[in-house]
Amino acid sequence: MSKGMYVPKESQPKQGGALAKGRVKDGKRKLVAQNKKARHDYAIIDTFEAGMVLSGTEVKSLRQGRASLADGFVQIDGKEAWLHNAHIPEYSQGTWTNHSVRRKRKLLLHREEIDKLEAKSQETGHTIVPLALYFKDGRAKAEIALARGKKEYDKRQTLREKQDRRESDRAIASAKRKQRDA
Repeated sequence: MSKGMYVPKESQPKQGGALAKGRVKDGKRKLVAQNKKARHDYAIIDTFEAGMVLSGTEVKSLRQGRASLADGFVQIDGKEAWLHNAHIPEYSQGTWTNHSVRRKRKLLLHREEIDKLEAKSQETGHTIVPLALYFKDGRAKAEIALARGKKEYDKRQTLREKQDRRESDRAIASAKRKQRDA
């Protein structure tokens, strides 16, 4: 390219931004914490994605991949959704600005979603549980679910089905392996 030659702006190289640095916003989730026990203890009826109101040290601690949802639950209070008992440990380089570990955190949902969750959670046996914490496009999100508690025999039945499925997959894989080697 010679000096003084006109080059349209679209074909000029980018001078910064996410695409120039190799980071592409493709909507992929970077999982931070998952509540596996919730899927075992509850029958999931509907799931929602909610933003979270966090302080700076909470975000930094989450980016280090440290959090636990084991005792967490969601409660609708005054037309707002709140995440209770989610454990986000203190940020190691944080000073006096550090957050409290198990404080309640506001969830950002649409009004219709909050109304639906509130109405359904009032029914007997229904609750709202957090399933996962993750980053999506650089923002911290929580996956929450409207759930119904399982009975003990339902839990055993689910485990039995999972084990049967695993055994059948192994048998099919071994049959394919034998067929391929023969």
